[in-house]
Amino acid sequence: MVSQQIQEKYAELALRKGVNLQKGQALMINSTIEGAEFTKIVAKKAYEIGAKDVHINWADDELTLLKYQYAPEEVIADYPEWKVKLHDSYAEDGAAVLSIRSTNPDLLKDIDPTKVAKANKAAAQAMKNFRKYTMNDKITWSIISIPTGDWAQKIFPDKSREDAMASLWEAIIKIVRVDQEDPVAAWDEHNATLKTAREILNEKNYKKLVFKAPGTDLEMELPEGHIWKGGSAVSEKGITFNPNMPTEEVFSMPHKYGVNGTVSSTKPLNYGGSLIDNFSLTFKDGKVVDFKAEQGQDTLKHLLETDEGASRLGEIALVPHESPVSQSGLIFYNTLFDENASCHIALGKAYPTNLKGGSAMNEEELDKSGVNDSLTHVDFMIGSEKLDIDGVLADGTTEAVFRNGTWALNVKGN
Repeated sequence: MVSQQIQEKYAELALRKGVNLQKGQALMINSTIEGAEFTKIVAKKAYEIGAKDVHINWADDELTLLKYQYAPEEVIADYPEWKVKLHDSYAEDGAAVLSIRSTNPDLLKDIDPTKVAKANKAAAQAMKNFRKYTMNDKITWSIISIPTGDWAQKIFPDKSREDAMASLWEAIIKIVRVDQEDPVAAWDEHNATLKTAREILNEKNYKKLVFKAPGTDLEMELPEGHIWKGGSAVSEKGITFNPNMPTEEVFSMPHKYGVNGTVSSTKPLNYGGSLIDNFSLTFKDGKVVDFKAEQGQDTLKHLLETDEGASRLGEIALVPHESPVSQSGLIFYNTLFDENASCHIALGKAYPTNLKGGSAMNEEELDKSGVNDSLTHVDFMIGSEKLDIDGVLADGTTEAVFRNGTWALNVKGN
């Protein structure tokens, strides 16, 4: 599908700029059986870099579907303790975690959404401690994707499986800059651009953002002490890494009690193997009070009912419409890619690192500061070439942040 050399460049990029694997550090990889060839390339590169151990958690769409179809509900709604201990032990050891996400977007379309919701909630509850390591940047972690047959044919339905895979490889390689002569240098330049954008936003220190687009009229307060982040992050041990590849966003957190109005999705959301599409949410004082979806209404309902925080927002991310993902013209049905084509917001837990001193706060202190907490964190896309965003400054002055889906602020110095 794609040359060995290109796959090796991609693997090297994921290890050098994604998790930034250090000599003597362990690596945990979450991957799929269908992506075994590439995953073995990553493992070999990791050992060459100096990894002391590489552990792979394999997944298989067919086996996942069989479990949902035939396993007793009490099994589906239970998350094994050994999996929890496995993840916690690697996190406690300071391992890097690389996830290679390539699930079939339609995998669970015929499964009862209630069953899927129970499984998602059980996993979220069980992995709560491990999630603290990633959401507080205590360890280095990154998410990438490679093509799989079902996913590729979802994106390119008129092509053969082989041609669809080839087309998806081509798109991914370009979007993550592996097609460039020196992908590592290209990512350094890209991270510098995102750093400029987040520094401008942090200096502005907006009190509120106002979103206007077809189907969207939303006001979003930002907490006092909020921080804009984006591109590379820095772990607790001072290691620079890129949590998402691709990434085109700068992001912060809304005030959990300060969101009012209606927002409409602009791309499908693949949630737990089921699609939610053409949906809208109405907020009052930060909480969803009404919602509707043309596809996946029940799935959306179960998502919002995960816990109290699932019906509030934990993230706002700004992505210009001219991002490489957007310019590909493709809908990926994969949040890692689609969220980097479009401004997006997230239902559920906020990243404590988006607030000054947030990583050191307890749950009560975070709540008092307007930081949302939840078992879930689900991004969905709200941006398009028709989106305008205004920022409201401390003195009440309003200025343009986005116009027609792209920056109105001078983030690139031009």
